[in-house]
Amino acid sequence: MSLKEEYIAKLDKIPTVSFNKEQKQIAKTIIENTPDKDLDAVYGLITQRVKTGFVFDEAPEVNHNAVALIKENSTLGINVDLVGKLEHKLIIGENYDALKNLCATYIDKNGKGLIDVIYIDPPYNTEATKEDGNDYKEEVEASKFVYRDKFTRDGWLNMMNERLKLAKRLLSDSGVIFISIDDSEQAYLKVLCDEILGEDNFIANFIWEKTQHFGRQKLNSYTNGDYILCYGKNLKSNGLKELLVEKINTQLLDAPLYNASNNTKVLTFPKGSVKFNLRDGIYNETTSSDYILKNQVNVVNGVNDNDFMLEFKSRWSAKTVKEEIEKGTKFWVKTQSFAIRAIYSNDKEAKVSPRQIIFTNKNNPYCTYSRYGTKVGTNEEASSELECILKNKLFSYPKPVSLIKYLLSLLFDNSQQKTKIDAIILDFFAGSGTTGQAVMELNEEDGGQRKFILVTNNENGIGEKITRERLYRVINGEGSQGEKIDWIYTKEKPYLTNNSVRVFNIETEELTLQDLDKAEKLKDKAKLEFKKLNENYNINNDFDIYNELSALNPLKK
Repeated sequence: MSLKEEYIAKLDKIPTVSFNKEQKQIAKTIIENTPDKDLDAVYGLITQRVKTGFVFDEAPEVNHNAVALIKENSTLGINVDLVGKLEHKLIIGENYDALKNLCATYIDKNGKGLIDVIYIDPPYNTEATKEDGNDYKEEVEASKFVYRDKFTRDGWLNMMNERLKLAKRLLSDSGVIFISIDDSEQAYLKVLCDEILGEDNFIANFIWEKTQHFGRQKLNSYTNGDYILCYGKNLKSNGLKELLVEKINTQLLDAPLYNASNNTKVLTFPKGSVKFNLRDGIYNETTSSDYILKNQVNVVNGVNDNDFMLEFKSRWSAKTVKEEIEKGTKFWVKTQSFAIRAIYSNDKEAKVSPRQIIFTNKNNPYCTYSRYGTKVGTNEEASSELECILKNKLFSYPKPVSLIKYLLSLLFDNSQQKTKIDAIILDFFAGSGTTGQAVMELNEEDGGQRKFILVTNNENGIGEKITRERLYRVINGEGSQGEKIDWIYTKEKPYLTNNSVRVFNIETEELTLQDLDKAEKLKDKAKLEFKKLNENYNINNDFDIYNELSALNPLKK
């Protein structure tokens, strides 16, 4: 389905009480005659009145006489010249412009995004940092490193709207996006995400217990939780059923999951090799036409008391069953349909879906732990850890590394039936750089090859003095000026030395439609930088520099 056909299909789904038949026909005619590059904007314009119930009062203006290009800042790179390091990326500049450069670099020639996970912790649009001079009505002259974290609601939603559209394009078909948010804008953001990412792609609204500190009563209730909205790019793509799995071990032995042939097989499962979630007794038949019992099964104390034969479509053979049993594998039948799963030996874990509520209280029986034994932390713990790294308290409200590690560890590679350990992770509200540290620690713990791309602006020096400095310190064990730090990763491996970070800035170049020679030179320049940003980028790919990299106008004062 082409992009135009997709938008026309969306128009058909709008209830007639909002858009009558005549209006829909006019809208379709407009869409059919709109260039592909303008479809997002035109569709948004003609459906604005029915979109989400919000009126975006001041959309950001694109400066069509300038382009925004990434350029490596080699002086800020971290261990880039050292051989054998896993290379990550940090882009310092306006994240809207950075996302446009990423769209030119991390979308393949078929229009498929290449980013596996996006985690963002955007400004919460609260009054929390107003005392630091952080208010949309005033110039930011803050004593701390803070984002401009108070917009009008319409302005905030518009800011998120434009960036989420670009983020969606970057996600792979099996990609997942996590968005941290609090009570102030959670409901509005959910509706906006339903519109952009699709209601059918909604996975969960996780609730994270962000603090265990309870002080005096505050405004009728004490808020100790944040939300983490989670969406998939396309849950129906390629038959995807699972994107997030907390622990992995069991395999359903039927054919559809593995695209096996349609030929059925009769497999024999020896006495005691199968665990049954059924009452003890004798079973003569199944309730499913996909799994057919070929003999009686006598279940005693939850296991088969005799050999039994099961006919079904399977990639397994009798030899495979025997070999797996010798390795310690058992089998599990959950219901009387007799759909059978393999439960591997003790060196693996059972497959479990993540719980919606992410508890952090170690005394809570439902406390969520990462697959690697690390308890998900709190805001207080995150602040203490960051202070140990940076030796100051200049950044407020960081997320704990353990929380991001937990979320990233959930990503499931459906085709390989295992945790995806080579994912590309993007955070375009990078803040203090928590996501970067989480990726590096997770790789140490499971031998993964995950790579991160962080994007942050340099307002109040946050990009260079906080984000980049944090990454430098956890990799090298000291500050960029030789300062001592109190933080270590583990006693056995004090620092995350197996990593390097290539740093880029965003530069704006004046470019009008008449500057064709300059446009070609800038395209050649951009392609060289794109190759640094993504080593798999095809430098011969062409792109429309005027539209794809048009710069965002500066915010109005």
